[in-house]
Amino acid sequence: MLNQTLTAEQRLDKAVVDIMANPKYVALAGVLMIGKRSVVDNIPTACTNGKDEMYGRDFVDQLNDAELRFLVLHEVYHKLYRHLTTWAWMWKEYPQMANAACDYVINVKICDDNTTDRFATMTGALKIGCYDEKYRGWDSAEVYADLKKQAEERGGSGGPGQPGSFDEHDWEGAEELTEQERVALDRELDEALRQGALAAGKMGSGGDRAFEELLTPQVNWREALRDFVQTTCAGKDYSTWKRPNRRFIGSGYYMPSGISEQIGEIVVAIDTSGSIGDRELSVMLSEIKSIADSVHPEAIRLLYWDTKVCADERYEGTEMDTLVQSTKPAGGGGTMVECVPEYIQAQGVKAQCVIVLTDGYLGGSWGNWHHPVMWVVLDNERADPPNGKTLHVKARNM
Repeated sequence: MLNQTLTAEQRLDKAVVDIMANPKYVALAGVLMIGKRSVVDNIPTACTNGKDEMYGRDFVDQLNDAELRFLVLHEVYHKLYRHLTTWAWMWKEYPQMANAACDYVINVKICDDNTTDRFATMTGALKIGCYDEKYRGWDSAEVYADLKKQAEERGGSGGPGQPGSFDEHDWEGAEELTEQERVALDRELDEALRQGALAAGKMGSGGDRAFEELLTPQVNWREALRDFVQTTCAGKDYSTWKRPNRRFIGSGYYMPSGISEQIGEIVVAIDTSGSIGDRELSVMLSEIKSIADSVHPEAIRLLYWDTKVCADERYEGTEMDTLVQSTKPAGGGGTMVECVPEYIQAQGVKAQCVIVLTDGYLGGSWGNWHHPVMWVVLDNERADPPNGKTLHVKARNM
């Protein structure tokens, strides 16, 4: 055991004071004051639910002062980045991988910030944690996508092969926060962030990546796309006694069958000016096909465009199952997206909704749309379409 002259509680308080007194962490002062911080006996390492922090007594006793400061910073960055709410969708897919993805981002940052003065070190019992210089400058979703890709290449499902962690992530505890508690926590973090940025002289000067990530909400593009399609394309389901349900007739029951009014076409307009790669296209079309399986559109219509619509492919019924393999992209000139709504109108396409896949670097206007439109913009945060909904996606995250 280290530093037995102070209790674990006293050492934890001292670590927090040391961090707040360090000039390079003055911006974290407000975040350090959010939530409760306690030492407990029933946690093997440390844990946060995105608001409160808990530290295992035996684990704290194993760490020297620099290691304990690292651990406190690690938990604080989980809170600052809002990992347990922003990336909950990753946890629901592969918990262990989600933990690792968040930890890689934090550990690289803290190590980089303390290379010279060794104020906080990932040594001793912390060496079991996730660290890879490869992920310097990445966000958690990018790391998660890369870890997932590695797991798939190994033939696994995302769990095996991931390194351990020196803390636990209380995703369940984060989910148990009420809506009012989450709103209040977001408000506290926003205020702490802005005050900290002002105190550190960072606001308006590019700033620390921690602040940039917090001010830029991250979303799961798949969930956002699915929500858009399902909201705009939900068919009208109802029951009728005129057509008995065959599943129950054999059992002597006469029950109504369900009927769903078929919706129109889902139009996917793909920018072929050269910035959309085969992998991104394949991932996007696979996801749209999966979504279509639940909303049952009349057809999926692919429009490839540059300065004009260069190809029009229509898939209906079982043809949708092979659209990823069958499609033949065409075009490659300029980028004039207004040609798409003009084409849809001229051809009388019954578009239930339109999904536009583009890099957002246009040579003309954003067009005049007469249908619900979702812009899926790759690697161009500055693109701000004046109509429809916009989903910014990093190609590396697909």
